[in-house]
Amino acid sequence: MSNNFKLSKRLTRVAAYLPAGALFADIGSDHAYLPCYVCLLDNNAKAIAGEVNAGPYDSARETVNHYKLTQRIDVRLGNGLEVVKQGEIKQLVIAGMGGSLIRSILEDGEDKFDCIERIITQPNVDAKNVRSWMMKNNYTITSEEVIEENGHFYEIIVGDVNTSGNISRLTDKKLFFGPLLLQNKTNAFYRKWEREQNKLQFVIEQLKQAKIPNDVKLEKFQTELEWIREELQDDKYNP
Repeated sequence: MSNNFKLSKRLTRVAAYLPAGALFADIGSDHAYLPCYVCLLDNNAKAIAGEVNAGPYDSARETVNHYKLTQRIDVRLGNGLEVVKQGEIKQLVIAGMGGSLIRSILEDGEDKFDCIERIITQPNVDAKNVRSWMMKNNYTITSEEVIEENGHFYEIIVGDVNTSGNISRLTDKKLFFGPLLLQNKTNAFYRKWEREQNKLQFVIEQLKQAKIPNDVKLEKFQTELEWIREELQDDKYNP
């Protein structure tokens, strides 16, 4: 790989969940950096880089041309999974968006999932939306990770198609934190939720002072704050 090609820690970790010889789509591909990185490391990998706007689409094409990967990376202009034909890919990557947007992309592309074995997501916020979609659409969460980079925290959520026939139901708390993250809490997990605790405390105080109270939202946030406090009391955390 060219020495001037440096992928962020966040995207490097996302790429690590793609198998050898991956046949994947990267939706919202951000200059096609991740597909190029994967295909330069793996001569058998092939990718579709999807972009919804002309500017990023042109930038992605330039990157692919620069690394002479036009035979293995197809850059396409379109909204979400519109750029993918049914049965064309086995893995799907959607990274660097809000969880609500990722969920919308997944919902809008529901006719494309017959052959997609693995979905790798990296929601910037609202990760529970992604977990909820996976639970309801026959994907089992098989890997989760919290990444800290440049003062920001990112969650990676990987779902594999459920072939067991057993339906795994997640509690609201597990959807909120991540079922696997709760089982293996890293220092990055604790630091992330310390920060979220402070944010949530501020939001709750603002809601309490509002002229028109929103009791439903307040109760929800207070429940989440209690969950966070419970997890931060864990003796395993060494700040």
